[in-house]
Amino acid sequence: MNADQVCGLLAEPSRLRTYSAIVLGASTPDQVAGSTGLPAPVVVKALQRLTKGGLIAASRDGFTADEAAFKDAVRESRPERVPLDPDPARDNVLRSFIRDGRLTHFPTFPDKYQIVLEYIVQSFEAGRPYPEAEVNEILNRWHADHAALRRGLVDAKLLDRENSIYVR
Repeated sequence: MNADQVCGLLAEPSRLRTYSAIVLGASTPDQVAGSTGLPAPVVVKALQRLTKGGLIAASRDGFTADEAAFKDAVRESRPERVPLDPDPARDNVLRSFIRDGRLTHFPTFPDKYQIVLEYIVQSFEAGRPYPEAEVNEILNRWHADHAALRRGLVDAKLLDRENSIYVR
């Protein structure tokens, strides 16, 4: 079940109220009707639809909510996560600071800042000379403070600078 299907099942007020009653402990149609104020035929129809949809399960003891259905639906709806780095620890650091191809903020811990800089420097072709204006243009795609990024890359010895020409 995906997120759209879960939302579709709960979009009808009677089903939402029925599901809520089950989550809060009602386990029989009579208990659901009593706690929701819905007529018994409406409750029965909602229970059938929610059971068929997989949000609740029926057993000898009554109805129970499948609370994992929400997590499962979210997981199914997420696009495939492409790692920024093959090393899971480095990937976690990068994901903490990079969103949608942009640096959200500068890491305060030097080790994390180094990982981010090592990732950003891959925007430059090794051995190719870049004039400062082009370096600024590339770094502006990452963050508005291109000067701080440029300084960080040079200080970390990831870019060499001579006469306003930069080389990776």
